[in-house]
Amino acid sequence: MITLYSILITVSAYLFTRFLGKKYSSPLTSPVFLSTIIIIALLVVSHISFDEYMPAKTIMTYLLGPATVALAVPIYKNRDLFRKYFWAAFVGLSFGIVTTITSAILLARWLNLSDMFIRALTVKSVTVPVATEIGKIIHGNISLIAVYVIITGMIGAMFGAKLLNVCKINHPFARGLAIGTIAHGIGTAEAVKEGEVQGAVAGAAMGIAAVLTSFIIPIIIGFIV
Repeated sequence: MITLYSILITVSAYLFTRFLGKKYSSPLTSPVFLSTIIIIALLVVSHISFDEYMPAKTIMTYLLGPATVALAVPIYKNRDLFRKYFWAAFVGLSFGIVTTITSAILLARWLNLSDMFIRALTVKSVTVPVATEIGKIIHGNISLIAVYVIITGMIGAMFGAKLLNVCKINHPFARGLAIGTIAHGIGTAEAVKEGEVQGAVAGAAMGIAAVLTSFIIPIIIGFIV
């Protein structure tokens, strides 16, 4: 019953925040942010521990597999667009990866954070499964890495599109590339709402960024940390 209840409140919270987000457009009504707060509050009020919530989480995250594979469909449909902007996208993607890693390290150094925090921050823009594996290679704190990755994805989903609007970046390909590179899966979920091209590009950028980052981070860490 706890598992069923957990799934019910999770799905209900998400649907409610989707409705609220459409009616009142704001970073604070972003489903990925607001639904997280609502779910945590309901679990606390219901006295359900994280261990008790785990079976429900396992069932729901299992469905991420087919959802992720489904991203291949719009990528295939827009393959001509990928060919057209391949080199520009590759350069932009590479520059974005290096920038997000080095800026995180330099900011952490400026704030006088320990190496443990620095190592965790370097992989904040990579999807959690890949980030945790990279964390093992660079001897990072896996729990801290997971927290930073989720926070980065939430911030990207909440403010990414609005920041691109402020910068007057309107091309669907560029918007998808930026969001997918920086905000991984959570950002990609928001990019899909903008349009098929944005979602397809964000999905591809998320995957390629994860691969490139796994090669780049150990090198950068070796020089800076």
